[in-house]
Amino acid sequence: MSTTTSTSRNLTPRFAGSWVSWPLEKKQALQKQLRYSWNLWAREKQTLPDGDWTTWLILAGRGFGKTRAGAETVRIWARDFHYVNLLGATADDARDIMIEGESGILAICPPDERPLYLPSKRQLAWPNGAKSLIFTADEPERLRGKQHQKLWCDELGSWRYPEAWDQARLGLRLGTNPQALVTTTPKPTKLVKEILTDPTTVVTRGSTYENRANLAGAFFEAVIRKYEGTRLGRQELLAELLTDTPGALWTYELIDAFRVTQAPELVRVVVAIDPAVTSNEGSDETGIVVAGLGLDGEGYVLEDRTLRGTPAEWATEAVSVYHERMADRIVGEANNGGEMVGYTVATIDPAASYKPVHASRGKQTRAEPISALYEQGRIHHVGTFPELEDQMMGWVPGMKSPDRMDALVWGFTELFLEAPEDELVYYDDPVTIGPQI
Repeated sequence: MSTTTSTSRNLTPRFAGSWVSWPLEKKQALQKQLRYSWNLWAREKQTLPDGDWTTWLILAGRGFGKTRAGAETVRIWARDFHYVNLLGATADDARDIMIEGESGILAICPPDERPLYLPSKRQLAWPNGAKSLIFTADEPERLRGKQHQKLWCDELGSWRYPEAWDQARLGLRLGTNPQALVTTTPKPTKLVKEILTDPTTVVTRGSTYENRANLAGAFFEAVIRKYEGTRLGRQELLAELLTDTPGALWTYELIDAFRVTQAPELVRVVVAIDPAVTSNEGSDETGIVVAGLGLDGEGYVLEDRTLRGTPAEWATEAVSVYHERMADRIVGEANNGGEMVGYTVATIDPAASYKPVHASRGKQTRAEPISALYEQGRIHHVGTFPELEDQMMGWVPGMKSPDRMDALVWGFTELFLEAPEDELVYYDDPVTIGPQI
């Protein structure tokens, strides 16, 4: 493994003659050349490294310019190689960030180089005949048998199915020098650690602060205000690969040791809700986690559908996944919002079975039995849930417990610690929920 280090370049173009006297066409041509000249604007850490490498890993903080570096590298590769493929965390991420985003491929290419985006074919068609096939880590089987000369993988630390990397690497076999660019915020996942320590990997590290000149002031201040001075800020801003939090009930090794790719036949499924008290822009998220009990007596984390929204929005999401998963009940914390959760769910679907759960014990007391089930290897994550797992690994008893983790605890408390014959609550005459704060 090698690491690139450099300082930003300050390149100032020199013009011949008086700009004022130049004809309009010449000015426009120069403006276009300057706008799309990546060699002029790129910081050195954003440019292709020299040397013999198979994987270039950009491990950097939010706002560093990882997406721009990935898109520009694809643009450069597409000039000389026929198959320069893309692999995003999800289909939405591939479209909204890698392709159509403000720093995505369509935005950074001049008109004469810009590829045609063909969503139905899941590909980009470049003017010179090159193609970029589009894949997602949510569908690792689609990568089976596909081949790449060059490959851009984005936000690998957030992939739900890490085996997508294995499938992608097996297909990286075309041409004389197949290579992959991986851009990601640091996550202490097994896959990130494996790539980081691979001798064929070149690593570029960078922080949010390095790109401050190109970030909107409001964005920069919002990110700094949220993360600076915190342990998570070391990950999200400074791009440190954090180890386990001292005193936390969960560790990455504990979660990862019993991770599975699919659940067995399930005898029970619950949708657990940890509601936010308010629904404005600065509100907490409403935790929505789907948990199942297998025929084998083991627990399975099936989905994390957490969102920030109004009561009607999170109730609609919860009812939707309740039907998708054919769950047998929805459980929600009654202490935080009283009976509001049940009434709101019933407003969306009066037939949905709902059970209020009461926090008669402290957060630590409720969480410890569930943590013990993890230690016994009785709870499995079906795939990877980065945000949920970050909350679990970062929570120490005594801290304010986060929404996703609380929902998970409610779900498995219902499946393992509550009697299944407990009385359900039906709201046959749901009230209309008025405007929320």
